[in-house]
Amino acid sequence: MKTIINKMSFLVLSTLVTSACTVASPSRLTPDVTSALYSIETPYTISKVRSANQKSGSYIVGSSYEGTLLAVDYDGKVLWENKLSGYMNHDVWTQDINGDGNDEILTANADGHVYCLSDKGQLKWSFKVNDAPMYSVTTIKKDNTSYVVAGGFDNNFYYLDTQGKLIKTIASSTYSIEQARPNKATKDNPKARSQPAKRHSINFLRALKQADGSEILAVQGVVNSMQGTGAIYLFNPLDDKPFVSNSLKATRSPIGDLRVVDVNDDGNQEILLGSTKMQSQGIALYDPKTKSQTVISLKKLSPIFAKFGYRVAQTELVEYQGEKSILILYGNSLTIIPATMKKTKSSVVTGKYSFNDMWKDPATNKIILASSQSGGSSIHVLDLAKQGWDKQFENLNPPGKITAILNNIDKVNQQLTHYQETKYNHKPLPVYLMSDVNKTSKQVVKKITKEYDSPIFLDSGNLGTEEWDRSIIPTKVYQKKRDRRKKYDLSQNEILEKAKKLYRGDVGAAYWGGHGNDPYYRSLDTHIKTLKVADGKKSVLIFPEVAHYDKDFEIMLEDFMFPLAEAAQELNGNLFLRNKHTFWQSMIYKKGWSRLLSGEFADVFVPAMEETTDKSMELSVAARTGLWASGSVNNWGARLARDNTSYDRLRQHSHQMLPNHALRQYIYSVANGATYINNFPVDQAHMKTFWDLIGKGALYVPKPHEILSYSPVNIGMLPPDDHYLDEGSNVKTTSLFDQKVEDENPMVFSRLNGSWPGAPVTEWDFSRYAAGVKERRLGFLPEYPNGLVLITPPQQGVFADHKAARGALVDHLHPIYKNIMQEYLTDGREYVSADGKQRFPAKEFYKTVEKSIKDKSKLLPITVKGNVAWVVAQTSPTNLRLTLVDGGYINPQSALAEVTFNTISPKAIKDILAGDEFKATNGKLNIQLPTGGFRFFDITLDKPLSD
Repeated sequence: MKTIINKMSFLVLSTLVTSACTVASPSRLTPDVTSALYSIETPYTISKVRSANQKSGSYIVGSSYEGTLLAVDYDGKVLWENKLSGYMNHDVWTQDINGDGNDEILTANADGHVYCLSDKGQLKWSFKVNDAPMYSVTTIKKDNTSYVVAGGFDNNFYYLDTQGKLIKTIASSTYSIEQARPNKATKDNPKARSQPAKRHSINFLRALKQADGSEILAVQGVVNSMQGTGAIYLFNPLDDKPFVSNSLKATRSPIGDLRVVDVNDDGNQEILLGSTKMQSQGIALYDPKTKSQTVISLKKLSPIFAKFGYRVAQTELVEYQGEKSILILYGNSLTIIPATMKKTKSSVVTGKYSFNDMWKDPATNKIILASSQSGGSSIHVLDLAKQGWDKQFENLNPPGKITAILNNIDKVNQQLTHYQETKYNHKPLPVYLMSDVNKTSKQVVKKITKEYDSPIFLDSGNLGTEEWDRSIIPTKVYQKKRDRRKKYDLSQNEILEKAKKLYRGDVGAAYWGGHGNDPYYRSLDTHIKTLKVADGKKSVLIFPEVAHYDKDFEIMLEDFMFPLAEAAQELNGNLFLRNKHTFWQSMIYKKGWSRLLSGEFADVFVPAMEETTDKSMELSVAARTGLWASGSVNNWGARLARDNTSYDRLRQHSHQMLPNHALRQYIYSVANGATYINNFPVDQAHMKTFWDLIGKGALYVPKPHEILSYSPVNIGMLPPDDHYLDEGSNVKTTSLFDQKVEDENPMVFSRLNGSWPGAPVTEWDFSRYAAGVKERRLGFLPEYPNGLVLITPPQQGVFADHKAARGALVDHLHPIYKNIMQEYLTDGREYVSADGKQRFPAKEFYKTVEKSIKDKSKLLPITVKGNVAWVVAQTSPTNLRLTLVDGGYINPQSALAEVTFNTISPKAIKDILAGDEFKATNGKLNIQLPTGGFRFFDITLDKPLSD
């Protein structure tokens, strides 16, 4: 569990990593500590920072994306490192709990543990009750005795003594004033999970010092990571009930940051709060004495705060220019306002990068910033007392991995200038880019459009919402439905006039057709007339979050969605379904969607994702490609928005300014056959590499029958089990954990509700044994070391629809799969026999499925292991294309790909961009990927690949 390394070995490791990142520079290991802002380079993506005290002075504690704790002094020297469990730390707290003058380091870990380390980095003790992630930890004193207090997603908090022994458990159900939106059992979902009427998960725990020397415990509880602010509860230490319970309504959004401060110097600490929801960002000061809440809306401070983006507003109380002030970190911006919060005008200092965390060291008054959100590997130290800090913040270019990424992509761009466009046996599929062009990149797009046949840039626009007679909708529910963000103020003629302007371009357009809040933005008649305005040009109608399901929804599908699909089929239109969470491996298999599954509209529907709050993208990748490979659809898509990275809405550090994670996600998706990309414009210069890779043919766009990296095992998806469906739909609710429910419901796809951010997956979970995923966190670039295990419509037994227009799965795949495919059927809870008469518990039967996946992987030409995403496609009878992508989505790293040649002996292996040639030894080859990078290999065979 534990690894301690000394300073010298860490410096050696840092040098090796720096070298691998192609940015070796001794000066980076010796920061200029006299500067107002300097960077301490580490080998890690640092997610959290704190300060800690030793008898000799204070130092910095960092927690990495992987959960490694490390300590560094302000000169940049590493004191120790401990890898702990290998899972993320949701919270870190430092305090001297044994009175020896040195702080202990406490962490609340996603594996359910509280860990306590000494000031030397050695594990002293750990505490765990169950598997629910611990989320917050602090310390408190009563009668001069110290206690550790910790809590999280099991809806309790715990008092521990300084040796980690449990002293007392406080269940939130005994005092909570928060109430989750109840789940109601219905005919469609009779097993909807119920929960106690009032309880909450623990968002923050902090001790408030009082003027008389005592301390009180502040508990911030929540039931939902997106809706509602939660409440503050104040406890005297070890008491069963709070003496204050206050709802926090002022900020109108969840709390992502909580600091204890003494604003008025009266000896009694107040609470500074920062919100995390994009639409209502603000900070608030809560006074426990008066129970008052003073609120400042960030967008009123500066227009820059009103810009689109998902960020936590983090605060610190600082002395600035002789005045007590509040420092606010908001993504890539810093601003300082008076602590009184009465004068709200401020100047904003905006940098190039956003940061994962901020902390003030009370011993030095220095501000510590964690790594940049774009995959940075530095800890940054900011001294507000020194002149020029603002300019240095504005111009900061983080060393380490950020510099490595930029250098590596520059190298790719240089290689592309000399790369000759590849000619293939067939014309590669066109890739459509939607919402991907901002004003500054229009000239670049024009040049690319002239130079390449693909990618194809669709114009994007907003046609508005129509005021129309909804009484013709055959269900009252949808007659009344409205998207509260829309005005519904346009006539049909006004919409058609907007459409004429939108379609002035040469290719076509993409626009919202409706939303899950209201699919009927415009009448069916208006939609059809809009498609006719296009006059044969491509139309892509985007439908986000159309995922609700009941009888009324089934009626809506038949009344509106499928008739619209019929029209689109005739008028060169596509319906881009941007659904969420487990939709593509659960809800889509409900009977109402059977016409989509059948392949009746294969050339119309495009399965895509609204990746918000997503912790299981490896499942969606397998499900969307499974629909495509099986013939249910002829295209599939991907999307980027700021919140792609937001697996935990309560800590929404989702403001990557360098979209390298998106670049790699798209390369992997397109290499897997995705041809519709819905992209929020972030750093178009960086994304231009993606456009050029497609245009020059370096990034090969395959058809299903050309892909050779599918596992010979597929998962046939049955109508979803109610409990599985319920779990996958409740990703926002944070208070659902129930140990009895978990014990009674081992699932094929598990730990999907809002109680599990960053948590380990179970031994029997598909994500572990098929995708190589160890935790519920993102999964956009999954390993699938034995081949991508497709999730498809059933192909065998009583569940197969042999009359479906899509035909059989093997008829769409490469000929090598004809006689080697094996299917396992599941409803998400258990595995089911082909005749439907036997059910096999996930907790046991997974061993059979796992063994099949491993054994049958030897029938594939190539398999790849390592922290990489990979695809193999056949580009000619004697050529294969191997695509390798750094799998560290928001923690990029120099990755080693272990390539095994199973059924082929390559004649030649060549990196098509760099020109490097390789040879396998005993059927194996190790390939190093650059940080945040990717490589494409042409593999030449002696003879055509055998059927």
